[in-house]
Amino acid sequence: MKSLQLSMLLLSLVLAALLSFSMGALPHEDFLQCLSLRSNDSSTISSVIYTRNNPSYSTVLESTIRNLRFNSTNTPKPLVIVTPSRTSHFQATIYCSRKHGLQIRTRSGGHDYEGLSYVAKVPFVVVDLVNFRSVDVDVENRVAWVQAGAILGEVYYRIAEKSRTLSFAGGVFHSIGVGGFISGGGFGLLFRKYGTGGDNVIDAQFIDVNGRILDRKSMGEDLFWAIRGGGGGSFGIVLAWKLKLVPVPATVTVFSVSRTLEQNATQLILRWQEIAHQLPDEMNPDVSMFSVNSTQDGRKTIIASFSSLFLGTIDELLPIMQQRFPELGLSRQDCSEMSWIESILYFNQLQNQPLEILLNRTFRNPVGGQYYKIKSDYVKEPISETALNGLFSRLSDEEASSAIIIFMAYGGIMDRIPEDATPFPHRAGNLYKIYYNVNWQEQDNVNSQKYIDWSRRVYNYMTPFVSKSPREAYANYRDLDIGSNNVGITSYTQASVWGRKYFKNNFDRLVQVKTKIDPENFFKHEQSIPPLH
Repeated sequence: MKSLQLSMLLLSLVLAALLSFSMGALPHEDFLQCLSLRSNDSSTISSVIYTRNNPSYSTVLESTIRNLRFNSTNTPKPLVIVTPSRTSHFQATIYCSRKHGLQIRTRSGGHDYEGLSYVAKVPFVVVDLVNFRSVDVDVENRVAWVQAGAILGEVYYRIAEKSRTLSFAGGVFHSIGVGGFISGGGFGLLFRKYGTGGDNVIDAQFIDVNGRILDRKSMGEDLFWAIRGGGGGSFGIVLAWKLKLVPVPATVTVFSVSRTLEQNATQLILRWQEIAHQLPDEMNPDVSMFSVNSTQDGRKTIIASFSSLFLGTIDELLPIMQQRFPELGLSRQDCSEMSWIESILYFNQLQNQPLEILLNRTFRNPVGGQYYKIKSDYVKEPISETALNGLFSRLSDEEASSAIIIFMAYGGIMDRIPEDATPFPHRAGNLYKIYYNVNWQEQDNVNSQKYIDWSRRVYNYMTPFVSKSPREAYANYRDLDIGSNNVGITSYTQASVWGRKYFKNNFDRLVQVKTKIDPENFFKHEQSIPPLH
């Protein structure tokens, strides 16, 4: 009898749990009602809300998922997507999410390498900034107000409409969202000349956890410092940035020279490591390494491609290269002159496309695959020939057939900006950054783990040759292999594992800002800045 009673009790507990879970799976009903009541104009907010029953839900969600690893049937999906068209929509969404226990994930361009801007393992809402993307360029004062949902291509295009000799120190890929790019610091073609994207922000419009709309003056210098490189999704939502525009010449030069290992590529890379960071600020030199199948015997051939933007003409560039890097043998035939805006097309492999392609938010860049895993490192001392050979041997692995490893030279103005100028700390002392990208296509996705494992093996192999204490990493190359949990870090000790790698000693100041602006840790994700307590 007691056994039967115990069984009935267990059954009732299970049924209660299932019922509770079932009811808990629909918290968005109360959330939606709250949005309607909280918004002064329910008709406008209803037009920017997408639930799973909405026929446009999947289209909106998938429109800017850049890494298709996070577009599977098993990927957690938001209960609701909100695409605000006015600031009151943000305020209502924050208020109602707090009230009903939902997390917010904020998305501008969707390039978050670990999908943290649109994936969570708890009930959550995506705030997609697609309707917040105006670009207002003031050529006379060399500034632009850019809403955080704009992509870099829209920024470059709108600036070029008014001036071909001004630009913003943004990133390479045109479909990257401005909001996330600057929130993580922002690294691009002009960073050796003008610094990071965050270094070139002079004001911002920001909404905090209490729904207050703040600018630089009202938010204070500590918070203004934190949002220009402390990582997105930690402090609130940036609505717009006021950007400093920088001069670029009417004519710039690009070049790309490829060599195989048989053509002395290893010796060229050894020399590149010694001189690249010392090249003029007007250059942005890098080396891309990848494997191709030999047409003769089917074996892998490793190629090193040396490329750069130069803010000047071919006639100005060639003497510099002949003096500083004669071993490369750069010739006039290797170089092309063009405008700055055309160089963006060049580095996106879109040379034959009209400039208007920069306005295409859903365009998938041909560089890389549909599925990928990214890692990063910083190098303080030249890597030896033996160590390079070990790296090249791993590029010959089967899993590396579509992998690319890029050395991106530092130096220039980065040596002259203090580490604590913004949260982005990777300044003086770095020879170059390493970008590891292993990617694969849809037909290989059933075997995705083997590619991810390959990236981890390469990363482990490189441990002795890169920065130490901490082993530094770039926050915008988000990597969940660096300590994290599934529902948002709350422990300072846990968070400091990756926090020191991304932000070095700036991490402690970020924690202090977080503790002041969002003490209850509402804005969070797996690698967000935690409050102190």
